[in-house]
Amino acid sequence: MIMEIKKLFAQKLMDIKAIKLQPNEPFTWASGWKSPIYTDNRKTLGFSEVRSFVKLELCHLIQENFPEAEAVAGVATGAIAQGALVADELGLPYAYVRPKPKDHGMGNQVEGELKKGAKVIVVEDLISTGGSSLKAVEALRQYGVEVIGMVASFTYGFPIAEEAFKTANVRLITLSDYAAVLEQAAETGYIKADDIEVLKEWRKDPSKWGI
Repeated sequence: MIMEIKKLFAQKLMDIKAIKLQPNEPFTWASGWKSPIYTDNRKTLGFSEVRSFVKLELCHLIQENFPEAEAVAGVATGAIAQGALVADELGLPYAYVRPKPKDHGMGNQVEGELKKGAKVIVVEDLISTGGSSLKAVEALRQYGVEVIGMVASFTYGFPIAEEAFKTANVRLITLSDYAAVLEQAAETGYIKADDIEVLKEWRKDPSKWGI
């Protein structure tokens, strides 16, 4: 059932071209990494059926894995809207976390109102190395709440991210992942069979791939 949901969401992302696979014409990420895949989950906001699917399935993940959640926090900017939708559906308080504190006004990094000591579930849209996501977790902990875990729409499943989440003691559950995308893309002919090995090799060491 879990894999079915992962592949279903992977297909929805491909249908709206939120996931693009170009093994022969790789993208360049902000980090400088060359990548055969580009994922833009924010596109889901423009499609009501997909937007509702993401909202409800993230809620299901929270209810099944983090039933003790007392509040929701979204990670800026990609998950601000998703987090708000989830919090509204669950009837829970909501806040979002900036990459860094504002340089004016109150200087807030956590925007909204969370009760000190509250059990908070973090909503993220995309996990690559995990760095920005875990910075948000640290900001919430400094704010004075208990982060009980994180749910996200998609993860590349990089070993560096898995290790970072383990070190930070943050349990991560995602709607879909890179493996599900490859499987679904291959089954539906979205990519050629010859490209599968290229895509698998990239995930092993993305920082050096294509150099």
